[in-house]
Amino acid sequence: MFKKITLIFILAVALGGFLVFRPYFFNKKAPATIEDRLPDGDFIGKLYVLDVARETSDLLYFNKVPFRDLLSYEFILSQGKQYGLDIQNPVYFFGNENGEWGALIPVSDSSKILDGVNRLRKFAEIEDTIVEDNRVFHYKKENAYLTYSSTYLLIYKGSKFSSIYQRVTYAKRHDISPTWKAFLKQKQFKDEKLVIYTNWKKLKDNGIQTAMFAHDSDSISFRLKAYIKNIKPLNVSMKKEGLNIQSNEQTSKMLNMHLDIQRLRKNPDDPLYKLLVKYGKKISFPVKEFLNAWEGDLSFREGGFQLAKETYIESVMDEDFNVSEVEKTKEVQVPGYTLLLSVNNQSNVLINKLFAKGIMRKEEGKFRFLFSPLLTMSTMDNYLLFRSGSGIPKTELSRKNDGIWVQKGTRIAFQLDSLSRREAFGSIYIPVQRLLRKNRFF
Repeated sequence: MFKKITLIFILAVALGGFLVFRPYFFNKKAPATIEDRLPDGDFIGKLYVLDVARETSDLLYFNKVPFRDLLSYEFILSQGKQYGLDIQNPVYFFGNENGEWGALIPVSDSSKILDGVNRLRKFAEIEDTIVEDNRVFHYKKENAYLTYSSTYLLIYKGSKFSSIYQRVTYAKRHDISPTWKAFLKQKQFKDEKLVIYTNWKKLKDNGIQTAMFAHDSDSISFRLKAYIKNIKPLNVSMKKEGLNIQSNEQTSKMLNMHLDIQRLRKNPDDPLYKLLVKYGKKISFPVKEFLNAWEGDLSFREGGFQLAKETYIESVMDEDFNVSEVEKTKEVQVPGYTLLLSVNNQSNVLINKLFAKGIMRKEEGKFRFLFSPLLTMSTMDNYLLFRSGSGIPKTELSRKNDGIWVQKGTRIAFQLDSLSRREAFGSIYIPVQRLLRKNRFF
C-alpha cells in the first residue's frame, strides 16, 4: 500500500513538473521582429506611408504636381496590397553621411513580391542571385539591393550590403540595437507620421546628444520641426524682448536674436562658446571680446537697395572761364545692409579689436566689415547701428529668434520656438513650389 502511494505521489510530481516546464521544452523560440533586425545609421527614422500620403494630398493637388494620382492614399494602398506589402504599419529607414541608405518594409504576403520585382524589370536591368538560400536582387547601375522574407522586405543602396544582410537576416528576438531602442522610446514627436532621429558623431562633437526632425505641410509651405537635446546644460536662454529691424519684401537674408548670454560669456568650455571659437578662427574673429561687449540682441538685414549720400568733386567754370572744384553730394543706390547690435561699455574694446584684426576698417569716413558695403555707424540707446543707407531703419520690439536665408532662389525661414537648459525646439519653413521644382533647390 505504501509503495502504491509513493508511486502515485511520484507520478503526480512528474506530471506537475511536465505541465510547468512544458513550454521550455516544446515551444519554439519566438522569431525576431522587424524592429530587432534594424541596422544602425547616422540617421534613422520611421514613416507611416499612408498617413503621409493623406497629409500631403492637398499639397500635391493645389500645386498640380504631375503624376499626383500615383502618390495618393488610395493608389499607394492598392499597390501595397497588390504586391504583398503591409504599408499600414511603419516603414523603418536608415542612412549614413556617405549617402548609403536602406529601408525595411513589413510584408503581408511574400508570394506577391516577385510580381512587383518583375514589374520593375521592365524599367531597370535587375539581376538576381541566391545568397544563403535567400533570393537577392541587384540593380548594378545604382548599386541597390532588394531581398525579402515572409515578414519584411529589405531595400539597400550602398557598398556594405553583406554586413546589412547579415544583420537583418540573422537577428534574434530582442536583438534591437541600442540606437533604435532609444529612438523608439522617445516621447518627442511620438504621434508624428515621419520622424528622423540622429546621434551623428559630428553633432556630438558640437555638444549635441540627440537631434530629431518631423514634418508638417500645407498647400503653401513645408515645415520641418526640430528637437535638439544637448549633452551639457545650455548657458543661454531666450530674453523677453529686444529691438528688431523691420523687414520688407526685398529682404534676402535676415537674423534676429534675443538671448541672455551672461552665463555663456563666463563658460569658455560651453559647446556653443567652442563652436563660436571654431568658426571664428577662420577670420580671426575676437569671440571673447565680442561676448564681453554683446548684450544678446542682434538684428541683421540684407537685400534690395538703399539710398545713400555720396560726396563727389565737380569742376565748375565761372563767367571769366576760371575753373574751380566744388564738393557736392548726390543720392545713389547701394546694396541694402543693416546691423543692429545691443552692447555695453565694452563696445569700444570690441571695435578696437575688430580694427586690429583687419575685420573692420575705415574708408571715406565710413566703415566696412570684410567685404560688406560701406556703412554708417551710429548709436541708439545701448545699440550700435550699422547701415549702408543714409536713413534710419524702422525698428520694433520682438521676442522672436528667427531668420531668413535664400538658397538659390529658395526663401527658407527658420525660428527658435523654445529653449530650456538642455533642450531646444525649432522650425524650418520651405516654400512647397520651390521644393517641387526639379533640381532647383540645391
